[in-house]
Amino acid sequence: MADWIMVVDDDVSNLKMAGHILSKANMRVTALKSGEALLEYIDKNEVPDLILLDILMPGMDGFETLTRLKESGKGSEVPVIFITANEDEESETKGLSLGAIDFIKKPFVPEVLTLRVRHSIDLIRLQRNLSEEVEKKTKENERLSLHIVQSLADAIDAKDTYTKGHSGRVAEYSREIAKRFGYSRKDQNDIYMMGLLHDVGKIGIPDTVINKPARLTDEEFDLIKNHPVMGARILKNITEMPRLATGARWHHERYDGNGYPDGLKEKEIPEEARIIAVADAYDAMTSRRSYRSSLDQQKVRSEIENGRGSQFDPVFADIMLRMIDEDKEYSMREQ
Repeated sequence: MADWIMVVDDDVSNLKMAGHILSKANMRVTALKSGEALLEYIDKNEVPDLILLDILMPGMDGFETLTRLKESGKGSEVPVIFITANEDEESETKGLSLGAIDFIKKPFVPEVLTLRVRHSIDLIRLQRNLSEEVEKKTKENERLSLHIVQSLADAIDAKDTYTKGHSGRVAEYSREIAKRFGYSRKDQNDIYMMGLLHDVGKIGIPDTVINKPARLTDEEFDLIKNHPVMGARILKNITEMPRLATGARWHHERYDGNGYPDGLKEKEIPEEARIIAVADAYDAMTSRRSYRSSLDQQKVRSEIENGRGSQFDPVFADIMLRMIDEDKEYSMREQ
C-alpha cells in the first residue's frame, strides 16, 4: 500500500507542486488549504502516514495547528514536517520543540522533497517496529520471570509436607486484596510475585524443622523466625525487581509492633507486606497441618477480626473479612 502524505498549505501552487512530486514517487497525496481543514479532516477520517505543514498561513498558523494536533487524541502520533520559505533559527527551534520531526524549504526541490519524506517515513516506521519488538520482548521476559518465580515457589512449598500450594494461594489472596484496595494492574502483578516468594527464606531451614510434627524447641523456632531475613537476602540480589524482597522480609511484622524480624509497626511496615501478612495468616488457618485440619470458616473470620488493628492493618483485615463473607461455599482454601 502506498504511503499516504497530507500536504497543508494556503498556496495552491505549492499544493500542486508537492502533489505532483510525491505522486510521481508512488505516494498517495491529500491536499488541504488550512490548519482548520486539517484538524477537521483528522477528526472525521483515518490519519495519514505523514503531514507536510506550512508555517505561515492565514488564520491558524502551522505552530498553532501542530499544537492543536498534538493535543488531539487521534492525530497526536502523526509525524509532522514543517514546510517554509524562511530558514530562521527561531522558527526551527520552536517547531522542533512543538514536536515536528523535520523542516523542508520552499520552493521544493523534487529529489530533496521525495528523499526527506521517504526517509522520515522509514525512520518513523523503524522506530514503531522497534518499540513493538521491545514491548513484545518485555512481555516475553515478564512471562519467563513469572514461570521461574512459580517454579521457585513450588520448590519452597515442596519443603513443607503440609503446605502444598501455600505460596500460590497467598499470592492470589494478596493480589485480590490489592485489587480491591485500588492497585493498578501492574502493582497487582507485582504483589502477586511478592506473595509467591514471601517464604523463599525457608529454603535455608532444615526440612526436619519445617516438617516437625511436635512442638518446636526455642532454637528451632529461632531458625524459623530467621526465614524473613534469609528470604530478603536472597531476593535483594534480583536487581531487576528490587521490591521482591519487601514481602519476604516483613510479612511477619505485626501492626502493633510485636512482630519480627524488625519490630516495625503500623505504617512503618511496607504496604505490600501488610497485605501479604493478612493473606498469609488466612491461608495458614484454612490449610491442613500435621496437628490439625483446616479451621472452620467462622473461626477463621473471628481470628482475622480479633487481629484487626493488632496483628493486621485494619484496612486490609476489613477487605479480607469481606472476601470471607462473600465466600458462601468456603471454597477459598486448600482443596
